[in-house]
Amino acid sequence: MCGIVGVISSKQTDLKQIKIATNLLDKRGPDCQATVAFENIALGHARLSIIDASEGANQPFFDITKRYVIIFNGEIYNYKELRTELEQSGIEFKTQSDTEVLLYLYIKHGKDCLEMLNGFFAFAVYDKEKKSLFIARDRFGIKPLLYYFDEEKFIFSSELKAILQFKINKSVDKLSLFNYLQFNYIPSNSCMLEQVSKLAPGNFIFIKNIDKIKEVQEVEYYCIPYTEKETIQKSALNYDKSKEKLYELLHDAVEKRLVADVPVGTFLSGGVDSSIISLIAKKYKSDLNTFSIGYKDEPFFDETIYAKAVADKIGSNHHVFSLTNAEMYEHLNDILESIDEPFADSSAIAVYILSKYTKKHVTVALSGDGADELFSGYNKHMAEYKIRHLGMKEALVKLGYPLWKRLPKSRNTKITNLNRQLYKFSSGANMSHKDRYWLWASIINEEKANYLLKEELVFNPQRLTDDAFTYKKRKDELLKYIRKDGDLNDVLYTDARMVLPNDMLRKVDMMSMANSLEVRVPFMDHRIVNFAFNLPRAFKINENMKKKILQDAFYEELPEEIYNRPKHGFEVPLLSWFKNELKATICDDLLSKEFIENQGVFNVSAIDELKQKLFSNNPEDTPATVWAIVVFNTWWRKYIAV
Repeated sequence: MCGIVGVISSKQTDLKQIKIATNLLDKRGPDCQATVAFENIALGHARLSIIDASEGANQPFFDITKRYVIIFNGEIYNYKELRTELEQSGIEFKTQSDTEVLLYLYIKHGKDCLEMLNGFFAFAVYDKEKKSLFIARDRFGIKPLLYYFDEEKFIFSSELKAILQFKINKSVDKLSLFNYLQFNYIPSNSCMLEQVSKLAPGNFIFIKNIDKIKEVQEVEYYCIPYTEKETIQKSALNYDKSKEKLYELLHDAVEKRLVADVPVGTFLSGGVDSSIISLIAKKYKSDLNTFSIGYKDEPFFDETIYAKAVADKIGSNHHVFSLTNAEMYEHLNDILESIDEPFADSSAIAVYILSKYTKKHVTVALSGDGADELFSGYNKHMAEYKIRHLGMKEALVKLGYPLWKRLPKSRNTKITNLNRQLYKFSSGANMSHKDRYWLWASIINEEKANYLLKEELVFNPQRLTDDAFTYKKRKDELLKYIRKDGDLNDVLYTDARMVLPNDMLRKVDMMSMANSLEVRVPFMDHRIVNFAFNLPRAFKINENMKKKILQDAFYEELPEEIYNRPKHGFEVPLLSWFKNELKATICDDLLSKEFIENQGVFNVSAIDELKQKLFSNNPEDTPATVWAIVVFNTWWRKYIAV
């Protein structure tokens, strides 16, 4: 697990910036930062040593002929098997690293090596003889890779802040900002800057000759295989055999992800996903350490009692970091400092703190991320199921829309959170599958997002403008897998392509790497993902249970209280902070009238109304939107306004 950066440019000033850019990735790679430069290309690598911690495995790493050089962020879990095959073909290795295996695998097989890899990665290989550059990202976007291209240079990196060290166009992308306000993250492969893109998951870029770059084209090498509904129903294994298969796949995926030359543990939240990962890990690692975070001042969100029950059952060395709101708040500036592109999923705060405390004990942690999207674990999935199978109770909730609209709503108490959920359910009940998905994935709707923006930045889908056309095109692309006659697997597939890489996986990567902690995600083993999308909807969810097959597969090995209990997320006390510790920041600084007017991005009246709503008795989801603007304005002042 590391950080990478590279630049192609005929200007020596650009090539010299590589050292500064590489050093900025030191949290991703605190153990060694190194660079290499040729005529018009420079590569940088910041290393977090996980496998073969020797100096000989440092990067940039050359093959024995010095023709090829690689910079690599990630881990290849099946590298030992691949190494054996390469050795049988006559290749001799000088290290025990997976980096060397990956380099020789590419030299031998070219782009086809990607099909052989089980792991997560973003890497680049430069061929000095042909002057070609190959860049690839893992199948699901677990590891980040951004790139910038203009007439003078091509830059790529694990983080935007490294790219920003070069002289680039820093114009904000209006559509990405609009999407960000709706979702609190950017749901596509675009970036908050116009000329920066994210290499799509399962894609690679091949530049044949770095002296003659006319355009940069992405090529897809992997797409989640999603079988049509009718074929799934005919071809899927029966339920019991499917349970057995899932059980076997998960054991193998976890075992592979325990390989390391540094201490390894697991996150254990008390939910079923992390509990399963911890349960399996303990079978292969007798001295397993497990880690969870608790909320002393927020008992509604605290789940450490369930985490302890699992830890007691499996016999792990369990660590609970139970924090007050004040203790959590102490980390806020460091968290904002870690965000180099606006990202406002507030659960990132808890992930950052959990990672910070976990790093004191281990260098690698396994997590349960990905299971909800694959096996139907979110409350929105159950709501979608119930709308598609409308009973009397659901029909009454649907009719109660006028009442739910008037009741106070927020995420901070059981009652107001229930009101919020009932309102959202009834709001989506009369919509098409696609419109409902968009609504439920959003924090605020298009109308509210537009109102927050200054007039010249507003998107109006009803007007036939270039901006409106671009917005509709992007939205249609994100929603294209939700079919009118499809089932809930369509929703899960869209989650796996949109929410997972751009929200959930990005959050974990960004917050863990800010603490030099590697987090591995066994559920994202491509064999498990492929298997999950060949299962019928009925195996995953029914009127009584989410993640049915996953829970049933491990029912006998987990504490009974873990089975089929309501889902909680990683929540943080934003509203409490905004009304107390952060009130001055909002009112006198980042959301003040003076700041908003000088910045020229947001509608002053809308921001004023947002603050009034925030401090009222019915804040609804305004804390999430205020947090999104706090994050954006902090980023804007640090990177754009300078």
